[in-house]
Amino acid sequence: MKKIWIILIIVGVVVLYFFSSIKSTYNKMVANSQKVEAQWSQVENVYQRRADLIPNLVNTVKGYATHEKETLEGVVEARAKATSVNINASNLTPDKLQQFQQAQAGLSQALSKLMVVVERYPDLKANQNFLELQAQLEGTENRIATERKRFNDYTQEYNTYIQSFPQNILAGMFGFKEKPYFKAAKDADKVPNVGDILNQN
Repeated sequence: MKKIWIILIIVGVVVLYFFSSIKSTYNKMVANSQKVEAQWSQVENVYQRRADLIPNLVNTVKGYATHEKETLEGVVEARAKATSVNINASNLTPDKLQQFQQAQAGLSQALSKLMVVVERYPDLKANQNFLELQAQLEGTENRIATERKRFNDYTQEYNTYIQSFPQNILAGMFGFKEKPYFKAAKDADKVPNVGDILNQN
């Protein structure tokens, strides 16, 4: 009888250990996943901030560059496309993230063309409202780069954890999947440095 109790106690301790270990691993996967999702919200916020600056930028340029209708319309259309791509943070997939990047890249290209056009209008370049918008846009581009890097860092931490043994077994059991990264794309997908663009010519 005494041996049975000893066996039961040992079994109980082992079961408790494994339960505690599984619980700890599961909770860490959840926490890491939520960090990635929270950071995705930050990424969206800075891209939205850029989008919010564009109407004022376009209107300011329009007042000086009335003959640049095609370029201005290109910026407006690219902004509309970029803001129409919404991704649920809990359902990030490589395809969806690529779609988001492509839309934002289109807006970056349109802004680059607009900044080249600005070079033809010295009065516009000296306009105080334009200078303030330019400074805000430059700051936003820097924030975008920072938040994207932070997103990739958190994603790497999460992916590494769920792919390591024995977490990978539990990740498969509980449905934790690898999350996609922002990838360095071709030149068209690089966030434009507004200052460099304005100083090209």
